[in-house]
Amino acid sequence: MKAGDNKEFWQRTAKSYGSVMKHSWKLYDTICERIRPGLTREMNVLELACGSEQLSFRLAGAVRLWEATDFSENMIAEARKQPRSSRLHFSVQDATALPYAPDSFDAVVISNAIHIMPHPELALAEIGRVLKPGGILYAPTFVHGRGAGFRLRTRLLALAGFKVYFKWTAEGFERFISEHNFQIRQAALLGGSLAPLCYLEASVQK
Repeated sequence: MKAGDNKEFWQRTAKSYGSVMKHSWKLYDTICERIRPGLTREMNVLELACGSEQLSFRLAGAVRLWEATDFSENMIAEARKQPRSSRLHFSVQDATALPYAPDSFDAVVISNAIHIMPHPELALAEIGRVLKPGGILYAPTFVHGRGAGFRLRTRLLALAGFKVYFKWTAEGFERFISEHNFQIRQAALLGGSLAPLCYLEASVQK
């Protein structure tokens, strides 16, 4: 994933990122509860920008193969230190130039990454290419919020070197996905005003 300035941020924070994200575990529990019913033992799933594996370890047991990827070598190195199922594989990949053949996966999961890519349309094109016809995109993504708390959180992340390229509302994010060969199947606003998240499922149009 070509995320510009953010690669240095992820490389630097890889070891501590899991503990930093503990305050969001309940939200990720909710995301998992929404994704899990759509998964079966016959499915091959690709996860992009897996980060500290908030989803990988929880969901990999429900499918045939869970290929978890991230553009940060340090993030993947941390993930490989943990015990895991034989169904779960980790690798370093660029979401805008994937090595997989067309129609390789039944589903693609990309959580909280599309808005921090300078060119997310390239990643969506690659996702559409590697998904089988009718394959599902799961793209829960933090969206733009309101209030002093949200603005302070955004400012602190920026000071830490974290860059957000797109500040979509939930409606704007849905529209962006729809404009790139995906049909929205389900969307819901989760989280609070401090970190609102649009949970989104879409099927690829081929």
